Amino acid sequence: MPLEEELDVRDAQCLHAIAYDADGQAVGTGRLLPDGHIGRMAVRKPWRGQGVGSLLLMALVDAARRRGDAEVVLDAQLHARAFYARHGFVEEGKTFMDAGMPHRVMRFRF
Repeated sequence: MPLEEELDVRDAQCLHAIAYDADGQAVGTGRLLPDGHIGRMAVRKPWRGQGVGSLLLMALVDAARRRGDAEVVLDAQLHARAFYARHGFVEEGKTFMDAGMPHRVMRFRF
């Protein structure tokens, strides 16, 4: 995603999850918005497939559950749908474009 698409005014209102390696370098991130949306999930390529994304996602879902949200929702890039489905997210609606990439809404209810 282009940097100008990543940064927005909602960042200050979000709960951010960041994964660091042993050297203190950020290797993954995600955020939870006040309305229960999860977004900005990203893991650096060398760290993909090692559970970093799963840990970040579970931390954000757990944070939403603890604060009393009834569900969490995210806009998954099509190639990432299987990842979110493995964590209990269910696809809904039609494919739509965001930042020039196809996405699908996925929802996890508590």
